[in-house]
Amino acid sequence: MTELLPLFGFVFAGLFSPGPNVILLTASGARFGFRPTLPHILGVAFGVGITSAITGFGLGALLQSYPSLRLILQICASLWILWMAYKLWLANPVQKNDAADRPFTFIEAVLFQWINPKVWAVALSAMVYVPMGSPTEQALTLGATFSGINLCVCLFWTYAGTLLSYLLTNATAWRVFLRIMAVALVCFSVLVFI
Repeated sequence: MTELLPLFGFVFAGLFSPGPNVILLTASGARFGFRPTLPHILGVAFGVGITSAITGFGLGALLQSYPSLRLILQICASLWILWMAYKLWLANPVQKNDAADRPFTFIEAVLFQWINPKVWAVALSAMVYVPMGSPTEQALTLGATFSGINLCVCLFWTYAGTLLSYLLTNATAWRVFLRIMAVALVCFSVLVFI
């Protein structure tokens, strides 16, 4: 177990720091509350586990070997993040009756992890901390570590967003908050290429 402590520490630091999931879950917790955001939380934790497990099986090495595949992943991720930023920028937190104005579903959150550049970067970097073993053992270790730690991280940031909603007492405060979240996403969409 002690041989996994460096992996746990690295994964925690990588996933806890701000990125698209942190921004989106904090905003969703603030806007919709903790309970409605649960499918989003579970989808992120499950999707991150799948993505990191696939890295353990060698897909990460394939992405590093073929820069054109990595570029396609970066472009898709950047466009999706920009689309989410656009939706946050235009969101009206006072009027939440629109069916399109809702938290991510479980499936949407899972699918986003497959092109989330931060998850790929952390998973690729975490490979150096995975104990030697068969590709299956490494994939299971990465998947379980990422899912378990990320579930805790997602719960924290969503709850933080829920608490933050108590400070957002008027439409102007909400608009400023959502626009700051949108701008943070736009900045991250540029960082995808660095």
